[in-house]
Amino acid sequence: MKKIPKDIIRKMENYSDFYRKVWAACFEIPAGKTLTYKQIAEKIGSPKAARAVGTALAKNPFAPIIPCHRVIRSDGKLGGYSARGGIKKKLEMIKYERQTGTDASLD
Repeated sequence: MKKIPKDIIRKMENYSDFYRKVWAACFEIPAGKTLTYKQIAEKIGSPKAARAVGTALAKNPFAPIIPCHRVIRSDGKLGGYSARGGIKKKLEMIKYERQTGTDASLD
């Protein structure tokens, strides 16, 4: 099982417990898979916090190591992506990972 790099963990200490939980849950999503904002909220024990999950991911300074591109809306739409390339890049990364089974953030 891969682990969040220690330098990232140290930097995460500057953020709220909620943000750290969101980012840790996001880190666990395997390449080629997606979860919804709601599923992340439920996974971290805050089932009504899907919007707050979206906010935490929008403020994720650790992308693509913390792969927020793997989180989508409950209706199957992509949702937002604030990293370089925007929503188009998010779609490209998801498609690449589904086709190859490898982590798009490593390329």
